[in-house]
Order: sequence, then structure tokens, then C-alpha cells
Amino acid sequence: MQQKDGSLPPSRASTSRRPAVRNNGFQGRIAEVDLRLLRVFASVAEHGGFSAAEIALGKSKSAVSIDISSLEKRLNLTLCQRGRSGFALTPAGEAVLDATMKLFADLDSFQKRLSEASGKLSGHFVLYLPDTIQMHGETVLVRGIERFAKRYPEVYLTVRSVSPREVEFAVLNGTATAGITLYPQQRPEMETTPLFSEASALYCGQRHSFFSLPDEQITRADLTQARMITVVDAATSPRWEELRHEMTFSATAENVDSRTLLILSGVYIGFLPVLFAEPMVEAGQVRRISFDGLSFTSNFYLLARPSPENELMIDTFRAVLDEVSS
Repeated sequence: MQQKDGSLPPSRASTSRRPAVRNNGFQGRIAEVDLRLLRVFASVAEHGGFSAAEIALGKSKSAVSIDISSLEKRLNLTLCQRGRSGFALTPAGEAVLDATMKLFADLDSFQKRLSEASGKLSGHFVLYLPDTIQMHGETVLVRGIERFAKRYPEVYLTVRSVSPREVEFAVLNGTATAGITLYPQQRPEMETTPLFSEASALYCGQRHSFFSLPDEQITRADLTQARMITVVDAATSPRWEELRHEMTFSATAENVDSRTLLILSGVYIGFLPVLFAEPMVEAGQVRRISFDGLSFTSNFYLLARPSPENELMIDTFRAVLDEVSS
């Protein structure tokens, strides 16, 4: 019932002197600390546990666990089960993860609209790289990131090195804004843009029996019987295709650094990017095995799944890579 002045009368609750009930759960107001903890939670869920998320987050397992516990206290919810049975999200955890991913998508959309309004590119750009790619030396990717970062200082850049399969999965599910891949995609929702090529040659370490032999003394039989590190299917050349089925593959090392370790042991021969290997050749640590010009070229592509939220960021990064590779 309205009073004479047209205002509503005070409720009994407002005039009562009973103390307010304190709710320890989430109050619906998101603070910066919540965003940080939600990002940790999303990474843990993405990687399937605390241990697996350590490297991606750059934190110890105990620090990750403390963050998740803090988030659970702030939300007054149990988000995940951990113990001997393994890691799993609770139903509440699944709901929070879904809401978190929608929140991050909305934040990205907000950043995009701000960028368009201000004429400045800003936001979070997550780039996934295959752990097989050459990351050392003066490469197209190094120059591209340098130019992109200097030109757009308001963009927060996250770079992760994972297996080629994880690159594709991250782009497909939206964890990555874009990725670099060896394989062009056939999915209609994915865009694949040719970027650059990388030349690789065959090397052995100074402890290997081939190290002191002239190239002309290394026969085809010697080469095919040597213990060889496996090569990704995407790498090819006519000469390599002739020899591939004859080689003695004895080890697998999926990234450049681990492949180098095996070669330096003197037990295995393997392919390395030429630019990456040059300093080690000059230092006398490895030598190139130039068996009838044996080498191959790997072609790399920019992989993306454009959406209204990330299209501007993807197009801008693609344009920068085109600039530095031309």
C-alpha cells in the first residue's frame, strides 16, 4: 500500500533489527581475482588434471591446487574430484566450466568491439605451435611475432608449444585463437592458409661413425642400416620417398630439441631444420650427411576457426605473417 507521498512503505524485513544472514557463496560480482582463478580452472579442465596443467600455467601442482581450492571457496561449490580414482569434474564443475567458457567468449567479443571502436587491436591472442617447428634463429615466425607485438602492444599474447594433434584440437574447440600446423585441414569450419616452408637436412653427431667419413664413402646400405629417428609424414621430397621404406627407424622424438639430443648422443641420425642446425655444424657438434642431396621441405599453415569474436585478430596476424614472409 502506497503512502501519501507515493512511496512504498518500508518492509518488515527492513525495519527489523534481526542481523543479516551472511552468505559465503558467490555473490554474482566478478572481481579480477575471480577471472584469474577461472582461467586456472579452465586450464586444469582442458588438460585433465593439476599435473597436466602445470607446464601450461607455469605453476607448481600445489599452487594450481591452492587456486582451485580458493575458487571453490569463493563459489561455495565443489568443482572437481581428485584422488586415487583420478581427476573428474563434478556436475557443478561442468556447469561452471560451461559458464566460464561463455564468459571468456563474451570478454573476447567485448575486446573486439572496443578494438573496432578505437581503431586499436586489443584482447587476448592465443597461438598454438607444433613442437616440431623450428623456433630458434631468424625465422618467419620470429619476425612475425616481433612485428605483431610491436605494432599491437595492447594485445596480450599467449604462445603454447604442443603436439600437432593438440594444435588442431585447440583451434577446433576455441582454446586457441589460431595455430600453426603441418597439415591443411579439410573441415569446412576451419581455415588453412599457407604460410612458409622449412628446409631440413640429415645430420649425425660427432660421436657417430659417419661424422669423420666423406659423403662419398657413405653408401646407401650404410645409410639405411643406421639407426634413424622417425620423420613426420608431412615431410617429403622425391629423394626421401625413395629411401623412406628402407630406413631403420629406431627412435621417436617429436620435437626439435629432443631430436637434437638423440643426434648428439652419437647413436642416431635424424633430420633437423637447416637454420637450427647451422650453429652446431659451425661448432663441430654435428655434421650434415649430404647423401645425394638428401633433404626435405616441411610446409606450414595458419590454422583458424573464424568467428565474430576472433576474426579481426586472426586476419591481422595473418597479414603480418604475409608481410614478413614476402
